Amino acid sequence: MPDPLRHLLSLHDFEAAAKKRLPKPIYAYVSGAVEDGQSERGNRHAFSQYGFRPKVLVDVSRRSTRATVLGREYAAPVGVAPMGISALSSYRGDIVLARAAADADVPCIMSGSSLIRLEEVMQAAPGTWFQAYLPGDDAQIAALIDRVAAAGVTTLVLTVDTPVAANRENNVRAGFSTPLRPSAGLAWQGLTHPRWLFGTFLRTLWRHGMPHFENNYATRGAPILSANVLRDFSDRGHLNWRHVAAIRRRWAGRMVIKGILHPDDARTARAQGMDGVIVSNHGGRQLDGSLSPLQALPAIVDAAGGMDVMLDSGVRRGSDVLKAMALGARCVFVGRPFNYAATVAGQRGVAHAIGLIVEEVRRNMGLLGVVDLKALDADCVMRIT
Repeated sequence: MPDPLRHLLSLHDFEAAAKKRLPKPIYAYVSGAVEDGQSERGNRHAFSQYGFRPKVLVDVSRRSTRATVLGREYAAPVGVAPMGISALSSYRGDIVLARAAADADVPCIMSGSSLIRLEEVMQAAPGTWFQAYLPGDDAQIAALIDRVAAAGVTTLVLTVDTPVAANRENNVRAGFSTPLRPSAGLAWQGLTHPRWLFGTFLRTLWRHGMPHFENNYATRGAPILSANVLRDFSDRGHLNWRHVAAIRRRWAGRMVIKGILHPDDARTARAQGMDGVIVSNHGGRQLDGSLSPLQALPAIVDAAGGMDVMLDSGVRRGSDVLKAMALGARCVFVGRPFNYAATVAGQRGVAHAIGLIVEEVRRNMGLLGVVDLKALDADCVMRIT
């Protein structure tokens, strides 16, 4: 049997392969952005606005991709971004992603909107970071934070760019909802995608029962498939920096704010004792027309005052990684392509995808004349548009 990974030569290649395997509603959820897709397109375009300024005749034979993030050294500055309900697009998706990252010695952030208990993921891949969406009241927040600490998580990531639900029209058009509602159309999508139906969904039902949202709260949430149960989206519109301060007092580990685009928020995060921030517009899935993280990055690095600044949204190439690091990012996180890689070939697919982009980083360091990632700075790139 031919190896399905043999012709997958870059992160871009995984999407077409995954699209063939996934039912239309699930592919739409993973791939889609919001409204007119301006932010998603802008995320990719931002990288093309910078050109490299390589230096030649530099001995790059001993170059290294190793990078230190939040005080821990990793093999490369490329991590797995948090992706909700990834266990619906690949069998045991959260565990697959976390194990592949652990084996590659790169950071991984598990999503709070996941269908596998965080305790299971932490047991399978200790050191995985956990990304939380805060519940709506102080008692629920405290209970969730205590549960995360008891599970052995040492790095907590708070995603703060979802105060209200985004306008994901593509999900509605494709028939996706959370929870999924049984219908003739959904059944047909399953039947016409048998590798997903038998290899992911029915396999999960047989071995683990109906998946539920497991980690939005301290207690179990709604099932992923239901005719009459609505997922409990607690109102987050009232949440503010006071809640972050309370969590900082309660949480003894490292703490990161994800979803920062304004330098004032970086200054506030620093004042509140955060260990780092992730510059992100949620992959273009929240506010359409928002600034791309790469555009926002330099001002946030200036405001961060020594905090680790990381970035996600739109990263697809090793050259993207190096441009972000030249502008001040400590590391970057990649989302959709790793999700697609898990769909195509499970943990081996994710390992292949990580290997591809890390090798691009290493190759491009040589072409750029950089031996150590710490040598990257704004002198390595120039704004060209």
